[in-house]
Formats: sequence, C-alpha cells, structure tokens
Amino acid sequence: MGFQVLAGGTRALQPCAACRMLRRKCDSDCLLAPYFPGDDVEKFAGVHRVFGASNVAKMIKIVEETKREDAVKAMVYEATARLRDPVYGSVGSIFHLQKMVQEIKLQLESVRAQVSDSQKQRDQLLGILMNLRHLDLVSPINDPLLLDRDSFTLDDETMAYDPVNFPVECDWIS
Repeated sequence: MGFQVLAGGTRALQPCAACRMLRRKCDSDCLLAPYFPGDDVEKFAGVHRVFGASNVAKMIKIVEETKREDAVKAMVYEATARLRDPVYGSVGSIFHLQKMVQEIKLQLESVRAQVSDSQKQRDQLLGILMNLRHLDLVSPINDPLLLDRDSFTLDDETMAYDPVNFPVECDWIS
C-alpha cells in the first residue's frame, strides 16, 4: 500500500486501484491493495471488467499467500487477452505461437535438407577432383587445391617468379 505525506508531516493511506475504482475506503487489511497499487488503475479495470471485483477477491483468497502474486499476474494476463480477443482469449495467443513453431520447424527441415544436398555435391566434386589427380589429368600448376597464389603467379599457364615473396638470396652473389 502506498502512503501520502500530508501537510504537517502526517501520513495518510493512498487507496489501492480496486478501492479507488469501486469508490470505497481502502483499509490497511485490504486484500487487493498489495496486487493493485493506486497508480495502476487500468490493470485492475481490465481484471474487474472480465472477472468482477468479488470474484477476483475470492480467487485471491483461495490461493496460498506465497503464490498470490503469480495468480494475480495470470488474471491480469488472461483479462488483457480476453479484452483483446473476446472469443479465444489467451488460447488464441497459444494457438498462434504453436502455428509459428510449426512453421519454423518446417523451415528448419528445409534448410537441413539444403545443407545435406550441398554437402553431397561438395563430396561428389572432391571425389571427381581426386580421381582426376589420380589419373594425372590435372597438373600441379592447374590444380586449384595445390595452387598457392602467394608463392607464384600464373601468366598464360606459366609460372612466374615473384621477387616480393621470394627475394633472391644466394651466397655466390656479392
């Protein structure tokens, strides 16, 4: 419960949202005050509109005190969902989320199939390349797996010397 400081330093009790909306005095033992503070009237208004104030109080009373906060959150969520979708309420949201999960599962299966196909193609190409190398149909100069572009350059299928990467070092040149 919130308190208001009045002139003269005395403190007065601020009514909770339920008592404020129902226009009744908010006692210090108000059951709804801990869950519906006075500055959040919309939260109680939705719950009151869907369930009714007396039913909300009854539901809070039958729940264990340690679980009341969660029960009130559930009521607020359900009331908000009912006001948004009067026919399905929160069940409509659940169905929508389940549909999205199914669509994402289908997309995941599709991507996995594409990855598998790509891996099979890669393996086939590597197999063909290995067979060509085994038959000596691919020379080391033209073999893309053996080609080290940093050590030499190819001009018209001939190997050229690269003085930057391989400077001349010999002991017979002075």
